[in-house]
Amino acid sequence: MRIIFMGTPDFAVPALEALIQGGHEVAAVVTQPDKPRGRGKAMQMPPVKETALKYGIPVMQPIRVREEQAVSQLRALKPDVIVVAAFGQILPRSILEIPKYGCLCIHASLLPKYRGAAPIQQAVMDGEKESGVTIMKMDEGVDTGDMLKKAAVLLDKKETGASLHDKLSALGGPLVLEVLEELEKGTAVAVPQPNEGSSYAKMLKKEMGNIDWTQSAVVIERLVRGLNSWPSAYTYFDGRTLKIWDADVEEERGEKRQPGTVAAVDKGRILVQTGDGILALKEVQLEGKKRMDAASFLRGYHVAEGMVFKRS
Repeated sequence: MRIIFMGTPDFAVPALEALIQGGHEVAAVVTQPDKPRGRGKAMQMPPVKETALKYGIPVMQPIRVREEQAVSQLRALKPDVIVVAAFGQILPRSILEIPKYGCLCIHASLLPKYRGAAPIQQAVMDGEKESGVTIMKMDEGVDTGDMLKKAAVLLDKKETGASLHDKLSALGGPLVLEVLEELEKGTAVAVPQPNEGSSYAKMLKKEMGNIDWTQSAVVIERLVRGLNSWPSAYTYFDGRTLKIWDADVEEERGEKRQPGTVAAVDKGRILVQTGDGILALKEVQLEGKKRMDAASFLRGYHVAEGMVFKRS
C-alpha cells in the first residue's frame, strides 16, 4: 500500500520501521516541528523524523496539520491509508476522508478503556493487570473510532510506565501490518466501540507526580511506577525536590504517624508513613544529583525517624 505515516516520539518508531520493512511504500512522514531541548536549548528532531531521514523518506512538519496547505499536500500524495501513532495533533475530517482505507491509529490501550493522551501511564497507576494495543479506524472523536484489531500484554508486578511503553511500542508494527493485509483482502472487521467501560487518560503534567502522602501506600507505589520515567513521582526533602524511582509497600509498624513522616530507617531503606500503610523508598534522586539506591543516599544525607517529607 501507499502510506502516509504520522507520528512523533520513540513510541512510533517501531511501527514506521515495520511498515518500511514490510514492503509498503511510505510516501511521506508527518511529524511535529523540531523543538529546543536540553540545557543548551539546541533544536532537536523528533525520533520519527530521524528514522524517516535515515530511510530517505520525505518529511512534513506542519505547525497545524489541519491548515489548508498541509491538507492539500497530503491530498496530492494520494495515499491508500494514513497510519497514525502518537502524532500529537487531532486530525480533521478533511484529512480523515483522504485515504481509500481511511486513517488508522495505533493506540496504546485496550479500547474503549483509556482513551486520551496517557493511556500507558494511567494503566500502571490504576493497577491494571493487562494492557495492550488497539488498531482503530479514526473518526473525529478522541479515540472513539471503530476497532479493527487488538493485542494484549500482562503487566509485571513492578511494571513501570517506561517498561510498558516499550512493550506496547513493539506490538504496534506487527499488528498494523496484519490490519493492512486484511484491508487489502477485504476481510477486516470493524467493531464499534461501546461507551460502557470507557475512560479518559488525561495528558501528563509535572505536578501530577507531587506525592500526596495522605493517600495509601498502594496508590503512591503505583504512582511511582506509572510516572517512571516522566514526569516522575517526587516529594520535598530539606527544601529540595526528591524524586522517588522505586518503592515497595509495607505493612504498618507500631503507632500510626502523620502521613509523610519517616517511620524508620531500616536495612538501607527509608520507611515513610502514608494514609494507609508504609512506603519503603528504595531508589531516589535528590535535585541536582544522580539516581541512587536508598542505602547510598543515606550514607550522604541525614534521614532520621520523625522527619517529614512534604508537598512543597
